[in-house]
Amino acid sequence: MKKILMTGFEPFGGESINPALEAVKLLDGVVLNNGIIVAHQVPVTRFKAIEVVIEAIKYHQPDYVITVGQASGRAAITPERIAINMDDFRIADNDGNQPIDQPIIMNGPNAYFSTLPIKAITQALQQQGIPCQVSNTAGTFVCNHLFYGVQHYLRYTQIGHGFIHIPLLPQQATFGDQPSMSLDLIVAGLKIAAQAVIDNAFDIPLSGGSIC
Repeated sequence: MKKILMTGFEPFGGESINPALEAVKLLDGVVLNNGIIVAHQVPVTRFKAIEVVIEAIKYHQPDYVITVGQASGRAAITPERIAINMDDFRIADNDGNQPIDQPIIMNGPNAYFSTLPIKAITQALQQQGIPCQVSNTAGTFVCNHLFYGVQHYLRYTQIGHGFIHIPLLPQQATFGDQPSMSLDLIVAGLKIAAQAVIDNAFDIPLSGGSIC
């Protein structure tokens, strides 16, 4: 059985809930076809987030890691293609850090690409009627920070890793000016994504680019 470590961030930015954490908690221990998911909570804190996930990797010894975070303004589940070596926080993290234009890893590569089959994930969710599209930017906050840092740690291993952004929950979008997705649909989407990771040793040629 393959083991997938799936992580979710704690609430941040004055929120009382984070859909990433709520979703992965519900997926903890879920058995897949030839796999199982183990979940772990991550702080929204520069450097600590990376350290916590590295410790979880050491403890669980997974075959794959899927890090998950919320993305306000997005209407679909979005597997990320690339992480950049840049912290440029628009708001402070949960420890009050707000770096501007600072590298995550000094003298590290400019970017790392996901080592998960992001196109296969996208197709699997779309085929089940769940909104999903490839994203080409993970932002410059703690989501991108964690994505880059974990990729850097895993760079010489066979452990696949990638980051998936999910929409807000309906209770986070009560003003009506932000798209949202139900927790049930998010959980279903992440479960399908995890199965797609197990089922696809290589990604598929599916258009996922953008014009601008």
